[in-house]
Amino acid sequence: MKELLESLPQKAREKESENRRFFTRLKKKPPKDLDLTIQELHRAEFERTDCLTCANCCKTTGPLFTRADTDRISRHLKMKASRFEETYLRTDEDGDTVLQEVPCPFLGADNYCSIYEVRPKACREYPHTDRRRFEQLGKLTVKNTYVCPAAFNIVEEMKRRIRT
Repeated sequence: MKELLESLPQKAREKESENRRFFTRLKKKPPKDLDLTIQELHRAEFERTDCLTCANCCKTTGPLFTRADTDRISRHLKMKASRFEETYLRTDEDGDTVLQEVPCPFLGADNYCSIYEVRPKACREYPHTDRRRFEQLGKLTVKNTYVCPAAFNIVEEMKRRIRT
């Protein structure tokens, strides 16, 4: 896995222009069965991919935190929301609430998440490759191919399966 994660950014960079063009075309004219196809590709990829052997998303990127996330997690940790925010979160240059630092402080050495049951919505949905109206997530998906081997593989298989 280490070698794969080391090579992933370079592979994603080599495919970025091609992927951006693909998603531009996909957004202009999405196939009628796109949601079904992407669900199938997502399911098949995650039968092969075990996130616990990777956790690169938790090690290198931080999720956005909604107010509901903050309230839910702080209750789970038996902390006041304001204390949770002060301890773990910051507002980034876009005005989004994000982790103060990565890797995620809730990620264990075994790649297990200590707040998995109450993790942020962005973590539950990552890498967003099974969402409806997937054609609208091109920029995000291309970005995720740099971090998530599964997202990279799903995009490569999409390009083979879907002719735009």
